[in-house]
Amino acid sequence: MRRAAVAIAAGAMAVSLAACGSAKESGDSNDSSDSAAKKGDDIKVGLLLPENQTARYEKFDKPMIEKKVKELTNNKGEVVYANAKQDASLQNQQVDTMVTNKVDVLIVDAVDYKAIAGSVKKAKDAGIKVVAFDRLAEGPIDAYTSFDNVTVGKTQGEALLQALGDKAKDAQIVMMNGSSTDPNAAQFKEGAHAALDGKVKVGREYDTKEWKPENANANMEGAISALGKDKIQGVYSANDGMAGGIITALKAAGISNVPVTGQDAELAGVQRIVTGEQYMSVFKSYPKEAETAAEMAVALAKGESLDSIANDKVDSATAKGIPAVIVPVVSLTKDNIKETVIKDGFYTIDEICTDKYKAACDKIGLK
Repeated sequence: MRRAAVAIAAGAMAVSLAACGSAKESGDSNDSSDSAAKKGDDIKVGLLLPENQTARYEKFDKPMIEKKVKELTNNKGEVVYANAKQDASLQNQQVDTMVTNKVDVLIVDAVDYKAIAGSVKKAKDAGIKVVAFDRLAEGPIDAYTSFDNVTVGKTQGEALLQALGDKAKDAQIVMMNGSSTDPNAAQFKEGAHAALDGKVKVGREYDTKEWKPENANANMEGAISALGKDKIQGVYSANDGMAGGIITALKAAGISNVPVTGQDAELAGVQRIVTGEQYMSVFKSYPKEAETAAEMAVALAKGESLDSIANDKVDSATAKGIPAVIVPVVSLTKDNIKETVIKDGFYTIDEICTDKYKAACDKIGLK
């Protein structure tokens, strides 16, 4: 029986929410009309994404932002794209290039939220507004959109507890967190611990370098060796890519029926959910996040206010009162695939249920 997907309300915010106030109250750096000259539709938007190993960036974020910028500028706006391939130094160079090429606004998903701060200031000094996308970069950021990252981690942790059921009180799990250079990873971890601490034993915990599946695989092999293959009842994985590496290690050790979490609703992750190899993922509305980033960028480039777009404000370590939009998330399991990734047009049933997965799809009523 299918269960309707219910958006998880933003609870513990991923960042510190400040009370809404006037532009002057939140600092001159966030007043989009103070220094940006009024422009028409002929604008240039610089888009800097952090890596290309996670499917979402090239498959969803880039084309969705490009499409929305075109829609908002009567097809006159241009998106100049660069991918840092998980290299923070390269991303700083890419910002420099964007500044030299005089883009009107930047959308930045930082590889390293601290290392990018100097480049954000350089852009700001050149009169270029900066939208922090998905990760709250440091520096004089003008706007931010992402998901409630603490709630993402709590959602994953709660799902793992649900999968363990009555066995949770005696269970030992492995936690595979994301990269220590990603501020979101720390927030996912915070939320996961809030759900899991005191309810299960964490046998081993890792911060996974660069979010790479192969690093998660190596970490999982180490955990199995240290704990014993019969002593692991569940695995918290911060995203789907790492879940793939983890599941490969579990299979190689002859371990099955161990619930593994994920995030991003990658096609391979959804297919593993169909077969039962992965218990869940976190479905995030990339269209909403991408469209919001594009709306913010176009408004800033044109010197317009963000009041009609941003309904929150957030603080980073280096900037206060940043206009923000926080998008809710959904726990994705085999019970709500149709109501989430298929309904939102992420994938078709044919894409998910290839010959390899058809029998498993039929078993859960995915036809």
